Amino acid sequence: MLNLTDTGLTVFIAVIMVITGALNTLIAKWTDRLKSAGAPFEHPFFQANCMFVGEVGCGIVFAIIYYYQKRKNQAPVLVKFNPFLFALPAVCDITGTSLQYIGLNLTTASSYQMLRGSVIIFTGLLSMLCLKMHLAGFRWLGMILVTLGLAVIGLCDMLESGTKENGEEIIFGDMLIVGSQILHAVQMVLEQSILQKYDVPPLLAVGLEGTFGMLVLSSLLVPMYYIQVPKTFSHNPEQRMEDVFFAFRQIREQPLIAVGLSAMIISIAFFNFSAVTTTKRLSATSRMVLDSVRTLIIWMVSIPLFGEKFIPLQILGFLSLILGMFVYNDVFIGPKIREKVLPNLRESGRTTFCVNFWGANNPNIEEEDELLIVEDETLAGSRHNPA
Repeated sequence: MLNLTDTGLTVFIAVIMVITGALNTLIAKWTDRLKSAGAPFEHPFFQANCMFVGEVGCGIVFAIIYYYQKRKNQAPVLVKFNPFLFALPAVCDITGTSLQYIGLNLTTASSYQMLRGSVIIFTGLLSMLCLKMHLAGFRWLGMILVTLGLAVIGLCDMLESGTKENGEEIIFGDMLIVGSQILHAVQMVLEQSILQKYDVPPLLAVGLEGTFGMLVLSSLLVPMYYIQVPKTFSHNPEQRMEDVFFAFRQIREQPLIAVGLSAMIISIAFFNFSAVTTTKRLSATSRMVLDSVRTLIIWMVSIPLFGEKFIPLQILGFLSLILGMFVYNDVFIGPKIREKVLPNLRESGRTTFCVNFWGANNPNIEEEDELLIVEDETLAGSRHNPA
């Protein structure tokens, strides 16, 4: 039983997670729209590197906490593992995050946040193919509901676009965001396989991925400077894939960009730390509700802040997406059906189907929930070792 102090701290950390999670998207979109040196600040790879700097901050926090505990002889025993195991997940993170930021440049902030829910579909399929895990019927239902929600959101984006050219850009941005979730799903499966074998503290894992991501992406910024791309991908005067020199020039001429990037780095660091902490303190139901609130905040703020149109049909897409997440992650709905509904059904072929569909005949359903549950942006293994 938590005392009042623990309860207050848990609520505070949960609020921090929701606020910083929303700020990550809103600040990135706000920074994109700032103009300097005759062009908007659209530097997806530079922004992705800033995200990795924020993740490195989590590793620094872990080191400070660990050595503080070590001085008091309270430090946990760290298992020996090869840090380069996290290099491949970091590469997936680099590519996926960069595609996300390109997509964010082309579409709305609210659609960006909602479309990221597609990671559930790809994570479920990859868990089945790569980790040889069986997906119960209710998880397929969850993925179908998420797919329907994504289709509605895509339709709303088509309705919102003013011109054909603008509409094509928005839909292409949506496709990039959904495509990026395939890479993030691969990242989650890789993290899952690593953290099933090695008991690595999540903050340390986030810090390692951030370090590898920052080093690799920083080195890639050099060849990107010499690669020219279509105007859809770059508003750079010379249409370079990424022009870090032009980025720094824009930052120098418009100090608000530096404010936005600094805020994004700090927000990402606090989000990762609070997400890991809430994983330890809160139930899956509470975390899913918080993630839904975060998406809702981004949607509501984007309308007045970025001039997004309110399309009532989006509500249907949002509800379908959230319902799909709850069903897939076996939060509230599945457990209630197994506890309250199925025991009261008479034996029949339909009852057997329902029992199989909702996983009531699987004694390991709770263990599968721990392995398959997908929570946006939280390291896959943080559920297994939240310390």
